Amino acid sequence: MAAETTRFAPSPSGALHLGHAYSALFSAAAAGSDGQFLLRIEDIDQGRCRPEFEDAIAADLAWLGLDWPQPVMRQSERQPAYQAALDRLQEAGLLYPCFCTRKDIQREIAAAASAPHGPEGPLYPGICRGLSPAEQADRKAAGQAFHLRLNVEAALARCGDLTWFEEGAGMQPARPALLGDVVLARKDIGTSYHLAVVVDDADQEISLVTRGEDLKHATHLHRLLQALLDLPVPRWRHHPLVRDEAGERLAKRHAALSLRTLREQGETPESLRRRLAGDGLPLPT
Repeated sequence: MAAETTRFAPSPSGALHLGHAYSALFSAAAAGSDGQFLLRIEDIDQGRCRPEFEDAIAADLAWLGLDWPQPVMRQSERQPAYQAALDRLQEAGLLYPCFCTRKDIQREIAAAASAPHGPEGPLYPGICRGLSPAEQADRKAAGQAFHLRLNVEAALARCGDLTWFEEGAGMQPARPALLGDVVLARKDIGTSYHLAVVVDDADQEISLVTRGEDLKHATHLHRLLQALLDLPVPRWRHHPLVRDEAGERLAKRHAALSLRTLREQGETPESLRRRLAGDGLPLPT
């Protein structure tokens, strides 16, 4: 296996579960024996993240037999890097302020005869896209809260056709319009998952992005952001999800399958690997 730089990027907002274990082991294995596996803490949402959860993440990963270089990148310390990316997109005329509340958006979608849908449901209907600069300024002056959205149509006109490479599947066409005009900066956080992950992957020189197949649709947008910001383009490898007995993907509410609980029940790193393999979830070799 070729040497790669990969990363595992959990949010310290709860306990790691069996699905996280598989994702971390998958990423470390995909790095190869001569590669580099990095840990990144995605803690931009300070309202939900806790230091004790970050400590538990480190303990769980060490129990799995993983190690990683120090210092660990934390998104909460990187707002200047995200702001620089936002400034660049703003100067290119690709962002617009969105003053809509969730109720405003739901009302507009409900009133429409038909609403375009993406992988995560109805797309933002563009309520604020056509606001004039004067109206934008008036609303800001009045103290109205707003997010910053990407004008995907304008961005695609700037970049043209794009592709990305999925390990095992080859070149894929990038179709960012599937996600609509996504939010790139939130009023209470200053960035978004989509912007932060693209900037961080570039700064950490990630060569192979490994993550669950539930995030595969996000790659269309991430490829667009990389093009807009002139960032290096990694390859991707999306792995299957660990699911519960009902076939639902695991979430942090699945306390019975937290790594701490599994350890207390006598699970070992070796038995956990065998368990994953028995569920048809092999690791890269």
